[in-house]
Order: sequence, then C-alpha cells, then structure tokens
Amino acid sequence: MKGYINEDAKSKLYEQFVNNNTIDPSLFEKYNVKRGLRNADGTGVMAGVTNICNVHGYIVDDGEKRAIPGELIYRGYHINELVSNVYNEKRFGFEEIVYLLLLGNLPTQDELNRFNEILTELRELPDTFFEDMILKAPSPNIMNKLARSVLALYSYNDAPELITAENEMQIAMSIIAKLPTIMVDAFQVKKRYYDKESLFLHPLNKNESIAQSILSCLRQDREYSMDEAYLLDLMLMLHAEHGGGNNSTFTCRVLTSSGTDAFSAYSAAIGSLKGPKHGGANIKVMEMLDFIKENVHNWENENEVADYMRKILNKEAADKSGLIYGMGHAVYTISDPRAIILKEHAMKLARNTEYEAEFKLLETVERLTPELFAEQKGDIKTVCANVDMYSGLVYKMLNISSDLFTPLFAVSRMPGWCAHRFEEIVTGKRIIRPAYKSVAKLREYVPINER
Repeated sequence: MKGYINEDAKSKLYEQFVNNNTIDPSLFEKYNVKRGLRNADGTGVMAGVTNICNVHGYIVDDGEKRAIPGELIYRGYHINELVSNVYNEKRFGFEEIVYLLLLGNLPTQDELNRFNEILTELRELPDTFFEDMILKAPSPNIMNKLARSVLALYSYNDAPELITAENEMQIAMSIIAKLPTIMVDAFQVKKRYYDKESLFLHPLNKNESIAQSILSCLRQDREYSMDEAYLLDLMLMLHAEHGGGNNSTFTCRVLTSSGTDAFSAYSAAIGSLKGPKHGGANIKVMEMLDFIKENVHNWENENEVADYMRKILNKEAADKSGLIYGMGHAVYTISDPRAIILKEHAMKLARNTEYEAEFKLLETVERLTPELFAEQKGDIKTVCANVDMYSGLVYKMLNISSDLFTPLFAVSRMPGWCAHRFEEIVTGKRIIRPAYKSVAKLREYVPINER
C-alpha cells in the first residue's frame, strides 16, 4: 500500500527477504535433494500408486530412460479412443468422462442418462449464493473467485466434515455441476465491475450439456453452433485428468491426506492450477503469439520467425523469460496426445477463417523450436508441443475471453481432482510429509539492548 512503508524501510525489507530466503544451490546436490520432486533425468520422484490415470511418455530400459510417443490413459482407456468414439458419434462426452473418473467404469446409456439428470439438477447455485459470494465481492481474476466460491459452498452443505463414500460423492458431483455456473457468473460480474461492460445472466437450460450450457450462458444472444459445442466438449475431455503427480492434483491429495474437508482440498487445487507454470500456461502462449505477430512482418517467412524466436530464447524479446511457451513437458517428449488431438480439430475450425494464419504461425513455432533449442542452447533432447500450444487459440476461435482460459481448465479438471481425493481417502491412510534438510546454523541469542 502506498505510504504504508517508507522507501528506506522497503529497501531493507526486500534485502532481508532475498538474503534470508536464498540457499546455496550446491547444497541440493550435496544432500541429494531432488528439487521439484524431480530425479536428475527429469522423471518424477515416485510418490504414490494410482488406478485413475497413466501419463506415459517414456520407458526405463536397463536403467536408461527412453522416450516413446505420449499416451494418456483414463481408467485403462486411451484418451484417443474415448475422444474419437464420442466425437465421431456426434455426442457430448465430458459427462461420460466424469462418470468414468468418479465411478471407475464407462456407463451404460441408462446409467449415463440418470447421471446427467443428477448433474443437471445440481447446476443451480444455492439461494442468495450469487448475491452474497459473487456479486458483492467481484474479482479481477476468475480463478480466485472459483477458489473462494468452492470454499464458501462448505457453509451451504449439511455435513461438510463428514467423510463417507456417499457424502464425498454427493459433494463431488455438486461441485462439478456448479463450477461452470460459478465461472460464468463470476466472469459476467468481472466484466461489469472491472471492464465497465454490460452484465447479463441467463437462466440455465436443463436440455443442454455442460459444454453447451457454458457457451449459451456466456453469449448475450445464447447462440452457438453444434460444432463449437462439440469442440468445447472436446477441450473439457482432454483436460479432465492428468495423473497424480501434476501440481494441482498432488495439492489436492496432500490436503486430503491431512483429513481436511473436500471443499478445502478442491479450493487449494484451484489455487495451484492458477499458477502460470501450471494451468495458466495457455495464456502465456497467446501472449507470446501476440509478440510474434507484432514483431514479425511476414508470418510465412520461417527465417524471419526464427530470427525473432532467437531473440525470445536470448531473453531479448517477448516477456524476456527466455521461454518458448507451449513447448516441452515434464513427461511427454516425442508427443503429447492431447496436443495432437487438439491440433487436428483446431486446424479444421481455423481453415478458411481469420484464424488460419495464426494457426499456421503456431505450427511454425512448433516446428522451429527443437532446432533452435539445439542451435541456441546446445540442447539436442527431443521436445514436443504440449496441449497449451493450441488450446488458447481454440478458445479464441470460440470467442472465449482469455479471462476464462484457466477457469475452464479448472472446470475440466475438477472430476480428476475428485477421483484422486477418493483414492487418497480410501488408500492413502498417511499424511503426506516429505522431509526438508535444514542448513541453518545455530546462533547464540543476543539480548535486544546488545544487538
């Protein structure tokens, strides 16, 4: 706050902040501490066992890590198979994925119909919730509002601390159903309060899928094409789950292991996903794309694009981070199956539209990055596009504001978080508590009048 701390005091506080929190990097190696819970070869430290999802990007053969084409498997089913069957049949699949993740098996048609009926009935927010929790406290960032609202739902539940199979399932389904409604309402209020635009709220249509409902409630005229709705549904399916080791899911499991309530665990997961190193990455891709568009005269000239990308890698351009956003992944090296699926569908939507040139520019960035890494950094390891490379452009083509890129990720991922919480409750049984090596030296206490 301005005027609260004078400049000299602020300078000293900042200096103490840096000095007191800086640790010699060599100590991590000395004590064999695996930073970021990563092994030296980039693989994750094994922290658990799960039946929910397999994120497969490499195999270890005779002690050596070998890359393979990426695989994403929900409850034993390859994501490619799940998505292609739903998409080819021209039906909505996100609700089916929710059922699979929560209940462990693909539903029959009758089971899915009943499940959808329950989710539809649960979409409505509690009485006065919108006025008290959303309208009266607008947020410039929708993710913060999602986290606060999920935590607030605790107060509207009859047994928020009761950890039983029935109660956990009821809470999970209620939050999964309500989160899209909260997201859209929070976005409308944000537009009115911060952007000085009109606020409009539509009644929910019980005949719409979750993807349809999101588009319908976001748009003033409520109009959308079925192709648009199917594409958003595809996005929801692709983002629904990604193993127990990703930051937000691990956060959910860590909180769950302490015995805390479901609302606290899910709210914390949303807070983790908000970070630009996690769920916020697709926004960074679009920001990078804007920099390239502004500074490269001919987008089709690969030499010109490559020259600007070299400046990005040298921290001379864009956000000066030295990062090519949308490239690389902690597990996938040869390919990210989500990116492959999304790229194919994005290409179809972009063809012969104003977005085709932007799509081709992203393709160029994807193609050039590995050779530029090798040239600029001497890094010859295999690197692939991740799902964030094309997801932001898809949302843009759907006329969805960048304010909602990461919130939509949260809406998609909530079923995965719920499934992992269930598994942690039943199987975990121990509070997650890794060790930290203290390197602080003992000091003698000095009386205050002698300091």
